[in-house]
Amino acid sequence: MKIQQIHHVAYRCKDAKETVNFYHQLLKMDFMLAIAEDQVPSTKEQNPYMHVFLDAGMGNILAFFELPESPTMDRDRNTPTWVQHIALQVADETELLAAKAELEAHGLSVVGPTNHEIIKSIYFFDPNGHRIELTCVTATPKMLAELDRVKWQMLEEWSQTKKAPKQAAWLHQQEFTAPV
Repeated sequence: MKIQQIHHVAYRCKDAKETVNFYHQLLKMDFMLAIAEDQVPSTKEQNPYMHVFLDAGMGNILAFFELPESPTMDRDRNTPTWVQHIALQVADETELLAAKAELEAHGLSVVGPTNHEIIKSIYFFDPNGHRIELTCVTATPKMLAELDRVKWQMLEEWSQTKKAPKQAAWLHQQEFTAPV
């Protein structure tokens, strides 16, 4: 088996209409589809829901469930808020900065841009409390090739030590000088 792509990723939302409006109006994502049921098809559980789908570009779909008869939604309290997030890519830094200005004009608190050396990102929260990252790629082909070369070494070292491996420490130097 070989996975072709992610069909969709689903999250819970507090209000389906508010969520669709947020992603459609502020992030320009097309509203693709809505499905509503009283019974969950896979489990046969009685639990009415609205399932909405938004086009995240290039065949990627972001979906949400509103579950009005379930307990109030919450996040995983054992995981820091910066870990669980939805990252969406924009074309370039100009578009990233324009998005930041537009989001702030709509009253959202936006962190960044943050320079991760291979990407630049801004961060904010949607109406459901999901952390959203908008990012643009800034890496050079040489940088990506070096990261690809060391990925298995880094994973193995992390697996054994649970300490940050140093094979990609060059990312935080002033000028990129990957080992040869």
